[in-house]
Order: sequence, then structure tokens, then C-alpha cells
Amino acid sequence: MARRREFAGKVVVVTGGGGGLGAAYARRFAQAGARLALLDRDGDAARARAAELHDRGTECVALPCDVSVEGECRQAMAAVSERFGGIDVLINNAGITHRSAFADTDTGVFHRVMGVNFFGSLYCTKAALPSLRERRGLIVAVSSIAGIAPLYGRTGYAASKHAVQGLFSSLRTELAEAGVGVMIVCPGFTATGIGAAALDADGSVTRHPQSTVGRVATPESVAEAVFVAAQRGKRMLVLTAVGKTTLWVNKLFPGLYERLMARSLRHELEHRAAAGREATD
Repeated sequence: MARRREFAGKVVVVTGGGGGLGAAYARRFAQAGARLALLDRDGDAARARAAELHDRGTECVALPCDVSVEGECRQAMAAVSERFGGIDVLINNAGITHRSAFADTDTGVFHRVMGVNFFGSLYCTKAALPSLRERRGLIVAVSSIAGIAPLYGRTGYAASKHAVQGLFSSLRTELAEAGVGVMIVCPGFTATGIGAAALDADGSVTRHPQSTVGRVATPESVAEAVFVAAQRGKRMLVLTAVGKTTLWVNKLFPGLYERLMARSLRHELEHRAAAGREATD
């Protein structure tokens, strides 16, 4: 049975901590008395969140870090360890997505999405691992429902999240004897900035609105669920009714799931393709 974890006084690192889910995770762990390190490519956003937490009495540091660059990840983790003496929890939250059909998408978009979602998580975990081992810490890998099922029009995003699932479920087996926990989190559609910053087929930021399925969760509700699951030592956390239904329908009836999912999301790409043709006429 997994041991219950407490986070008062612990050092929690959140990637993508400048806003959205990352900021919500930071606030929730700060509420429990944790000390925070917020990493974000947008250093100003990270510093703003750190100042907010500091004003509430939380010891917090902000570090600019592009997680797709391995050297920056190593430097950031070294700076956290120097400041706080070590790392107890690493939340691999930084992420990017795209919305475009595979046939239309530049291969560079796949590299960018994998660079942040998969390699960013890998680089940060690798850099923090010695401290996590020493402290019998916890790794939280933020995956997605797209990590356990196909997702129409997001082949690169789904590939990156499937890779995250494979990496961290396998890593869990290697770290079990060292007492390091690994929890994989699969949120559903959540009201964050990731959809607004989604890449289009050519790598530019898409101007088209995001299609969603089911109720959109708030960052605060996701952060609360993740915090409680982290306390309890859960291995896997699948959120939302749609997410849990997706998990089982895809396992038991994969063909049916693919048809239903494609039907619900296909109109988005068809609309965007039509808009693109009109723009070039």
C-alpha cells in the first residue's frame, strides 16, 4: 500500500508554472505549506506568479526555463537545489499542442510538440532525479486523455502524450525500490491557455477556436484532484467523466471509440480547411 505523503516544507518544482494548470498546482501545494520553484519559458509570467505566492507567505523562486533545451533544465534544477537544498516533488506540467491534420502538418510542428511535452519532461526528470532519489520524492507526469486514446486532428500531441505514458510507467518500475513515486495524470479539456496557443499546420499559432467534448474543467479543480491523489500515492489519475469513459470504451471497443471521437471532432478540421481555402481564393 502506498505511503501517504505530506507536503509541508517540501520543495515542489512546477514546469510551465507561469499560468494555467501550472499556476493552479503551485497555489494548491503552497496552500499545504510547500516551498515552490516555478519554471517557465515566459520568465515574466513565472516571476508574477512567484510574487503572488510570496505575498501570501510562500517561499517561492521563479526561473526562466525552456524545457525543450536540456542545458536549461539542468541549470534550473541545479539552481533549485542550491536555493532549497534539494527537490521533493517534480510536476512535469509544461505543454504545447497543435490542431491540424497529419497530412497538412509540417514535420517541424511534431518536433516542437515532442520537444516540450516529451523531451521537456524527460530532461527535467533526468536533471532532478539524484535529488528525488535522495529524498524518496515524487514525480508527477502530466499526460492527457490523448495519452491513452487516439485524438482526431492532434496526431503530434497524442504521440507526445503516448510517449509520456510509456516513459513514466516504465520509469516507475525502475524507481520503485528507491522509494520514488511516479504518478501519471490524464486531465480532460481544461480552461487553460494551451488551446489558445495551439500550433497550426505551418507552426504558427492557430486562429481557430478549439473544439471540446464534455464539460471543461477549471485549473483549480484539476489541481485539487492532483494534490489529493499525490497525497494518497496514486499511480494513475484519469479525470472527468468523459476521460474515464474514454479509457474504458477505447480499451473494450476501440473501433467504436475511434468512430465516435472522429465524428465529434472532424467538423473542426473540415471547417478550418474550408476557411483556409477561402483565404487563398
